[in-house]
Amino acid sequence: MVMMPDSDPWELLRTLGSGALATTMRIEFVEFAVERSVARMPVEGNTQPAMLMHGGAYVVLGESLGSMAATLFAGPGRLAVGIDINATHHRSATSGWVTGVCTPVHLGRTITSHEIVVSDDQDRRCSTIRITNLLRDMPTRA
Repeated sequence: MVMMPDSDPWELLRTLGSGALATTMRIEFVEFAVERSVARMPVEGNTQPAMLMHGGAYVVLGESLGSMAATLFAGPGRLAVGIDINATHHRSATSGWVTGVCTPVHLGRTITSHEIVVSDDQDRRCSTIRITNLLRDMPTRA
């Protein structure tokens, strides 16, 4: 079983990592706390054929933020698994970086919901994402 730290949020992120997809997309966590988590990623390398930010990339940023924030809230020995996610895309970034700001909407014993607002370098809202996670015990390894 992975031992989860119980005090330092950044140690949780170092212990679990943010996942191979987040690494591939070059997502960088900037703030990490239960009340507010922030991460950013470059537009370059995360575009669709028309050279606009891919809508799915916004969702990956949102799910990475929301799931990690929910896992932090869940506490040692527990983790969050996404059960619902939706996104409304407002505009497409074409260069620079996008930044996601994740805040809790509901923090319950078994369910959390977070809203993630993704903005471009000019602080224009590009996407609004909502994720719901189920909190469960960390699986044991044989």
